[in-house]
Amino acid sequence: MAHIDYYLATISPNTYLAGLRMEEVAAKHGATITYKPLDIMGLFGRTGGIPPGQRHESRQAYRLQELRRNAVKAGLPINLKPAFWPANPAPSSYALIAAQKAGGGDLGQLTFSLTRRCWADEENIAEDDAIRAALEEAGFDAALADSGMLAGAEEYARNLEDAVNGGVFGAPFYVVDGTEHFWGQDRIEDLDMFLSGKF
Repeated sequence: MAHIDYYLATISPNTYLAGLRMEEVAAKHGATITYKPLDIMGLFGRTGGIPPGQRHESRQAYRLQELRRNAVKAGLPINLKPAFWPANPAPSSYALIAAQKAGGGDLGQLTFSLTRRCWADEENIAEDDAIRAALEEAGFDAALADSGMLAGAEEYARNLEDAVNGGVFGAPFYVVDGTEHFWGQDRIEDLDMFLSGKF
């Protein structure tokens, strides 16, 4: 059975645009998933990337066009300039880490709910109310927003180190069994083909 390490950022528009497609592919192939939220801006700094706001204006303009087109393809609404972006991703990431440890809910739905709140619903996912609502929507106890902050902070930092050491440089990023890498929500079809034995 294959295992997918899913590196994600709760403020990433492409993590949002992935929706639940990766989870559907994993379920189709019986693959397990470990969700590894990380500090995407920190990852850029460590792996040669440039935060969106610091890129050349032509790259910034192209990024917005790509997001608009990919949102249409995914059938998802998107606000290309959300009011609360970039929010502090740490609190929502800690909640996701706590939810993964607690179990009992749907981690894919939690990831989608958090990113949707940022990129479509104009909510600040650094705030407790938005995080609690996302937890409840995904079947978790909203109190997880208040628990495990220290453990969450440690794992959040460790996820960044794991990413850097494992060849990860963006989000979403899917690593199968520690060896096969897929970067971006537009590579989920390739992930499916790999798990099908076609690559």
